[in-house]
Parts: sequence; C-alpha cells; structure tokens
Amino acid sequence: QVQLVESGGGLVQAGGSLRLSCAASGRTFTSYAMGWFRQAPGKEREFVAAISWSGASIGYEDSVQGRFTISRDNAKNTVYLQMNSLRPEDTAAYYCAARSGRGWYRDAKLYNYWGQGTQVTVSS
Repeated sequence: QVQLVESGGGLVQAGGSLRLSCAASGRTFTSYAMGWFRQAPGKEREFVAAISWSGASIGYEDSVQGRFTISRDNAKNTVYLQMNSLRPEDTAAYYCAARSGRGWYRDAKLYNYWGQGTQVTVSS
C-alpha cells in the first residue's frame, strides 16, 4: 500500500509556470513507477507524463512535450511535475499515480494507487 499526496496546484496566467509535487508514503518508493494524469471537466482522465523507478525512462503526452518535465527524488519519496509555458487548455485536476513495478505506462488502468488531485487553472 502507498499513499500519495499532491500539492502545488493553483491559478496562473497563460505562459506562467507551476511545479506540482507528489509525496509518497508507505511501501518502498523505488518499487513504483510514477505517473501524472489530468482530467478536465467533462473529459476523460488523460496521461500527462510518467517516469520509471530509477528515473532513467520518461514519457510525455505530445501536447506537453518540451513544456513539462517529470522528475523524482527517491531519497525524498517525491515525484515532481514542472510545468512551463502553461496554456488555458492545460486547465484540469492533476493526479499523481503509482504503479507496482519499475516500468511506466500511458494507460491509467495500469496504475494501482492514486492521489486526491490538485487543481491547475490557467487563465488566458
């Protein structure tokens, strides 16, 4: 079992930046690949970025590639999502997720544990 708590969301103008954090507690953090997903009102939850247990393998959704950066600090049991050049279409609730095993996937169904979410709102 692992518990995930996101923080760092908020309201920002288009072009601005935010850094989301996800603190994990419970079982060994390095047992999990980590992902960030988002869900806008009326839309399905979608993949944003993910990182393997070691940080050696990373993936991004096409629309955030080059603007967002995922990273993890295994000593602090924390995964981050640095979001730059934010756009109004990035507005959503952002969720951190953990997947047992060391590789990451884009499919939300393959993640075992979820945080409560943090809201990101980008104004135009």
